[in-house]
Amino acid sequence: MLKADVIIKSKAVFTGLKDEPEALAIAVKDNKIMGVDTPEKIEALKSEETKVIDAGNKLVMPGFHDAHLHIMLGSLFSHYCVSLTDVKSAEEAAVKVREYAEGKPDGQWVIGTGWDHTAWDKKEFPDRYILDQELPDRPVMLLHAEGHYGWVNSKALEIANITSETPNPEYGVIYKGDQGEPTGILIETAIALAADFAYDFLKEQLHDMVSQFLQHAAKLGVTSVNDLYASRAHEKLEAYSVFKEFEDNGQLTCRFHLYPPLNGQIEQAKKFREDYSSDKLRTAGLKQFIDGVVTGYTAYMLDPYVDKPETRGEIAYTKEQLEKWVVEADKEGFQIRFHTIGDGAVRLGLDLYETAQQVNGKRDARHALEHIEVIAPEDIPRFKELGVMPSIQPYHMALMPRESHTTRVGEEKQTYIYPNATLLRSGAVVSYSSDYPIVPLEPMIEIYHAVTRKDFTLDDTWNEQERVTLAEALKAYTAGSAYSVFREDELGTIEEGKLADLVVLDRNLFEVSAEEILQTEVEVTVMDGEVVWEKTPTAALK
Repeated sequence: MLKADVIIKSKAVFTGLKDEPEALAIAVKDNKIMGVDTPEKIEALKSEETKVIDAGNKLVMPGFHDAHLHIMLGSLFSHYCVSLTDVKSAEEAAVKVREYAEGKPDGQWVIGTGWDHTAWDKKEFPDRYILDQELPDRPVMLLHAEGHYGWVNSKALEIANITSETPNPEYGVIYKGDQGEPTGILIETAIALAADFAYDFLKEQLHDMVSQFLQHAAKLGVTSVNDLYASRAHEKLEAYSVFKEFEDNGQLTCRFHLYPPLNGQIEQAKKFREDYSSDKLRTAGLKQFIDGVVTGYTAYMLDPYVDKPETRGEIAYTKEQLEKWVVEADKEGFQIRFHTIGDGAVRLGLDLYETAQQVNGKRDARHALEHIEVIAPEDIPRFKELGVMPSIQPYHMALMPRESHTTRVGEEKQTYIYPNATLLRSGAVVSYSSDYPIVPLEPMIEIYHAVTRKDFTLDDTWNEQERVTLAEALKAYTAGSAYSVFREDELGTIEEGKLADLVVLDRNLFEVSAEEILQTEVEVTVMDGEVVWEKTPTAALK
């Protein structure tokens, strides 16, 4: 009889097949689960060489699968940037940038992220002169918390050759003052004018970024991710060839599902799908943006913004262009994911997928819409009808003060801001994710906000009717995400024959308060049958 390489047993195993954990043991052989049963029955699969992890009453569950993030951007922001998440003003941000730069005298560009003027007393865009006062001689590029606009100093504008004469790029804005001079704020694709210089990294640093991400993911129990195209503003960070080197060298400790851009280059996309097609590194589909963000008035709405009635936002490409790309890619069997934040973008995304069905015939395409921060109620049932997946990031609703949305969206839409339970229980299959690095990679933060709906203050709840159960949240972060990449037969639940991607938490989430979810850490992460993270090496082994 074949013997197990690893046995994990616990009084609280959440297989994902039920809504409560069970007392079970899991036997792993090579990279697959060879058995899930009572500890007594699994004992027969143990040999002297078998590694046994006795988790007691701690929760054992499938590895987390983050269905929407950006690997390289996340690693850059987490490990090579100054964080401005907690600053209270533009002036405070500028001081923090200078202090960070002083600690890195050999660098050229200073990159930062996380500032949010909507959380400051002065709720206006800052300008380059504030940065110039603290750091005039080194180029600075600071990405907003949502990643859709940047703040740069005069030196950065000089290097990027952005002047009063520079025209706005397509779907981008160079903010200019009364005299026509750039203010230092770059919206959407205009970010690339500076980022193409700021992101000019050596290959060695790209390798370091991937290594940092893998270590970070393993520590958090993230065993699979969907790496989505991060927009034209960040194309310079593309590093698919580096991912392939890691795979070829047996160094991938997380499964990467790639979503390069949907941009009409269909033959290139087909070649990409052929080149990246393994268990750990594969092309899962294509991704593109329909709109931007509410805070920048670039999210596409069905109705005008309350506080800026001259606009409903805008779409990144014409409807005709998007329709052509969608129909073509759908015909070639690609799954498509669209960034859709405004209710107008959500409706357009659903319309595009419906058109593809009408032209190409209905199939199990599992196209998805990302974010869905505002939705018209009549569009909710269309997800199930069309087989479209809502891709939700539960923590986004607490990323910034709720006024960032409530002051811009009409009162009749307030109930439909950041929907979650409504979509999850509509009959559509929902996947959860972080959108790292817009928010931290930690799944526990997403789970916490999914089950509590605590807002930016962490004191009040927002649209409390959108709370979900713990079991629903865990399933969306595992089985739902596996379904999003057509791998529900391999991943997402703990069952015999599936790939051995498992995590052991340091407590049983089903027996603790919601607040304790935020304190929960991962003790052991198993990916592809290998232990890739142990909080205390060998301590859990018996």
